[in-house]
Amino acid sequence: MNENRVYIPEPITLTSRLMTKYAHPTAGGFGPRLAALRKTAGFTQHQLADELGISRRRIAYYESESEHPPSSLLADLAHVLNVSTDQLLSDAPVKRQAKASLSPRLERRLKQIERLNPKSKQQLLSLIDTFIEAEALKQRGSR
Repeated sequence: MNENRVYIPEPITLTSRLMTKYAHPTAGGFGPRLAALRKTAGFTQHQLADELGISRRRIAYYESESEHPPSSLLADLAHVLNVSTDQLLSDAPVKRQAKASLSPRLERRLKQIERLNPKSKQQLLSLIDTFIEAEALKQRGSR
């Protein structure tokens, strides 16, 4: 039995053909999440960009206009912000990772201090001690 059947596909609407990349971003997307994590970690856009070795404009773009972060940058972002990549990408509430280690930013600074000549290192450590003592006095005074 040979029937002539004509297949007429359902019309495709323009909105169904749009990729999510071009859809209107939601308030809980990657950009606002990145901004919140950056602020929680105590970074400005410029400081985060310096830590990652990219421009501040790229950070601003990822926070405001992009819903799709570059996969090549995700691991570095998560490391610098001290969160997992799952936390960086998910919609779940942000939970800080419990780590006993230093922040990557402080760790990098300490390594730079270790490479200084002994006299410069001693001067810098004396300056740091002065700030620590001043903060301790301030905290004791506020009690």
